[in-house]
Amino acid sequence: MKLYNLGKVPWEESQLIYHAMADLGREGLILLSPASPYVCIGFHQNAAQEVDLAFCREQGIPVFRREVGGGAVYLDGGQLFFQLVLRADDPRIPAPREVFYRTFLAPVVELYRRTGVPAVYKPINDIIAGTRKISGSGVGEIGPCIVFVGNLIVDFNYERMARVLKVPDEKFRDKVHKTLVENLSTLRRELGDAGAAAWSEERLNALLVEEFGKLLGPFEPAAVDPELRERMGALRSAMMSEEWLIQRRGRGAEREVRIRSGVRIVHRVHKAKGGLLRADFELNEGRCFGASISGDFFCYPPEAVGWIEAALEGRPSTEVRQTLRDLQQRHSFEIPGVGEDDWAALLA
Repeated sequence: MKLYNLGKVPWEESQLIYHAMADLGREGLILLSPASPYVCIGFHQNAAQEVDLAFCREQGIPVFRREVGGGAVYLDGGQLFFQLVLRADDPRIPAPREVFYRTFLAPVVELYRRTGVPAVYKPINDIIAGTRKISGSGVGEIGPCIVFVGNLIVDFNYERMARVLKVPDEKFRDKVHKTLVENLSTLRRELGDAGAAAWSEERLNALLVEEFGKLLGPFEPAAVDPELRERMGALRSAMMSEEWLIQRRGRGAEREVRIRSGVRIVHRVHKAKGGLLRADFELNEGRCFGASISGDFFCYPPEAVGWIEAALEGRPSTEVRQTLRDLQQRHSFEIPGVGEDDWAALLA
C-alpha cells in the first residue's frame, strides 16, 4: 500500500487529497497536518446553521464541507490527520461499522499508549483517555472507495472551537466551551508540556506508520503525482464553491454540538399550545445536566421553572414525564397549555 507522509500542507489540500484518491480508486494511507486553521463541517450539516460564517469571514477562517459525515470541527496544526483510503471491495474491510472502527482505530489506541496516554476505544468511533475524548474519526463512501479519517490531538484551541460555532446565544456558547474543556483532551494536556514536547510530528507519524503497518502490511512511500494533483484541482473548483458549502440540511429549530460519544450540548425549541419552549442542556450518557429553560409561556408560580431545571439534573432524558410527575407531587405549579408530552418533546 502507498504511504503519503506529507507533513504540513495547505489547509485545502488536507481535505482534497483523500477525496481525490477515492475518486481515482487509489488505496493508500495519508499522514498530514494543515498549515493554517479552518473549519470543516460534515456532509449532512447545514453550514449556515452550524457555523458562524460571518465571524469566520471576518477572521479569515475558511469553511469546508467534506464528503464524510460527523460534526463541525475547528482544525489546525495542533492536530495530525490520518486518512486511510481503501477500495470498497477490499477484503480487509469488516462489514459492521462498529467492527470497522474497532479494527482501524486499534493502531491509534496503541500509538497513544506508547506515548504514555492510557487510551481506550469507545464505541462507536472515539478514543478516550480517562473520560475525555482524545481522537475523533469518521467513515465515508466516496467513489469506489471507503475513506477512514481521524486525528491525533496534540493540542486544541477550545476557545476558538466554541467561537466559530453558530449558537443561539452567548450562554449556550459558554456551555459548549465548558463542556469541551471537560470532555476533550490532548496529548499536551495528558503528558504536560515537557512530555508532549518529546513527541514531534515526525515521531508520531513514524509510530502511526508502524502501527498501521501491523494491520495493513508494509508501505511504499509515495508523492503527490500529476494525476492526483490534477484531480485535486478539479475537486477544488467544485468543493470550494459557495454552492457546495451552502446546502440546506438539518432542522433549524434544533441545535446539537457533539463533544464526544455520549456527550452533546443541545438547544431545542418546541411550540406548545401554551407558548414557545426553549431549552439548553447537556446530555451526558443519556442524562440531563445544566438545563436552562426559557420561552414565552406563563408559569405559576414563576420560580417553578427553576424547580424543573433542578429536578432534571442528572435524570435520564427518557424519564422526563416521571420527573415532572414527581416534581408536581412535591410542589404545586401550573404552566397552562404545556403538558408532559410537550416537556418530553423538548427534553427527551
